[in-house]
Amino acid sequence: MINIEPIGVVVGGRRDPTDDEWGSVSAIIRVSERFDHDAVAGLDAFSHICVVFQFHLVEESAVVTGARHPRENPEWPLTGMFAQRAKMRPNRIGVSNCELLSIDGLDLHVRGLDAVDGSPVLDIKPFMREFEPADTTQPAWATELMAGYY
Repeated sequence: MINIEPIGVVVGGRRDPTDDEWGSVSAIIRVSERFDHDAVAGLDAFSHICVVFQFHLVEESAVVTGARHPRENPEWPLTGMFAQRAKMRPNRIGVSNCELLSIDGLDLHVRGLDAVDGSPVLDIKPFMREFEPADTTQPAWATELMAGYY
């Protein structure tokens, strides 16, 4: 088992983890001062980044390991936790692609990051189109769920 130490924290944006309308939310990813500015060198050439973070507001007792209706909507099928992107995951880890607006020292200004103020950031990677498959499929409930997300 490896020990994962946050590399930064989300500053600003939303304080409460609501489910929709993240597209206009701006925040800062404040990279830890234990890193030199060299750690973000060249990142400004990318329009988007992939952020791995922790859902730090989710209590252990709220974690779901089995199936549930996404957003507790009985119109959608019972779906296993690994077939959802919900915050009450076993390790409470989130992954989000967001727009990189600018970099100021070790502050990364972003828009569309669905993490809240205070969320520990575990890793940052540049978003590269080639890592995303061009031809994907998903069930109708997922398309409905995401309709107002961004």
